Amino acid sequence: MKTLRILAIDDHEMTMLGYKFILERISFEDHTIIVDTANSYKTGKEKIEASVNSFKYDIIFLDVQLYPPNENQPHNGEDLGKLARKIIPKTKIIFMSSFSDNHRINSILKSVDPDGYLVKTDIDPKSLEDAVKTVTFQPPYYSSKALGAIRKRMSTHIELDDNDKKILYHLSIGTKTKDLEKHIELSPSTIENRKRHLKSLFGTEKENDLALILAAKNRGFI
Repeated sequence: MKTLRILAIDDHEMTMLGYKFILERISFEDHTIIVDTANSYKTGKEKIEASVNSFKYDIIFLDVQLYPPNENQPHNGEDLGKLARKIIPKTKIIFMSSFSDNHRINSILKSVDPDGYLVKTDIDPKSLEDAVKTVTFQPPYYSSKALGAIRKRMSTHIELDDNDKKILYHLSIGTKTKDLEKHIELSPSTIENRKRHLKSLFGTEKENDLALILAAKNRGFI
């Protein structure tokens, strides 16, 4: 009998325990499933890092948003996905998120290259079972809404690099534009150009910074 080790990371503890209950009861030939959990970015990071020198997780289920919506979010599940890809590259990664926006999903596909993505409103016991079995043997696995978002190609794609994300984050916590250069290694003129470009991408070019922040939050970039 083989052991399939899964780590589920979600800041909603009841949701996470529900996943654990379902996953550990999956009927999977020749496999026993053990689910470990983490309910914060910090705890998830610690468990991913600890797994390097102990047992490796076979699958990590990751929520994208690991903080309450009204709190600052210096890190998120996408950051944990990047970390896992770097230090435990053989571990399969499945995102489970409320974000179904095609820009956000495609951004994660590009930055992390996960083995699966499930939109939370699609999740039920059958989809979780299908996801585990599919990524174990023949990834990827996408829920129906995630697959629809991936297939949907808009004329303008939003692709943000780390500096773009830093600009959005620091604006969201109240940093003034003139002070951004203290936190981002770019010149003031480059920061201004990037901010204008961001407003254009998010359709807020004629609005203020707050509109940009709200648009970015609604699409899961902050």
